[in-house]
Amino acid sequence: MKALKELYQYREMIFSLIRKDLRGKYKGSVLGFFWTFVNPLLQLVVYTVVFSVFFPTTIEKFYIYLFIGLVPWLFFNSSLVGGATSVVSQENLIKKIYFPRQVLPISFVTSSFVNMLLTFLVIFAVLLISRFGINFAVVWMLPIVMIVEYLFAMGISMITSALTVYFRDLEYILGILAMCWMYMTPILYEVDNIPEKYRPLIYLNPMTGVIQCYREILYYKQFPDLKVLITALIIGILFLVIGFFVFQKLQKRFVEEL
Repeated sequence: MKALKELYQYREMIFSLIRKDLRGKYKGSVLGFFWTFVNPLLQLVVYTVVFSVFFPTTIEKFYIYLFIGLVPWLFFNSSLVGGATSVVSQENLIKKIYFPRQVLPISFVTSSFVNMLLTFLVIFAVLLISRFGINFAVVWMLPIVMIVEYLFAMGISMITSALTVYFRDLEYILGILAMCWMYMTPILYEVDNIPEKYRPLIYLNPMTGVIQCYREILYYKQFPDLKVLITALIIGILFLVIGFFVFQKLQKRFVEEL
């Protein structure tokens, strides 16, 4: 409770770091903040061409199916890989002043989350322009799924950011892990395409349930499976609690290790 109270006292610092990250991410580039939308759109084009021309799929309106799964994954990937360096990248700040070190992964993951929210505006535009439509009776569930993913991403980021201080190679290992993790998540394919004997492995992946909830709301236009959503929520809270305590334990020697 003392640590949480201290974090609340430093809330202005968190907001300041979030604003700094959002403004400085594409500073000096020609398109600037528009890269927030351009990057996922370019990835969407590449994947759509590959899986529509070279490896045709039977999924109807595959570009929508893909986009709905890709945008949440990009947020999680950023939290996993980029979040791992959120502490070591602020070495000078840590050595100069005192503040609760959890501020760093919190601000990084939150700024990535804001980027995802902005990109979802593009998803909604695509759904409306393509006349695919939105079921407003279920779309109110979307913020709940987003919060569940945010909790899970925050917990993962706290763990990896703390461990990276002691083991710098983790940053590069996580890049490879993220690539493997993506293909273990039903973003480019349907779970039904996986042989039945391997499906339990896919469902062990916490991101599987999260991506499925996004798709059920926006692609299939129905309420997500409450069992899947509750399971994802429990996993998210569990990782957040574990991440907080791991970070709290390891941060004591950050200055010496940096």
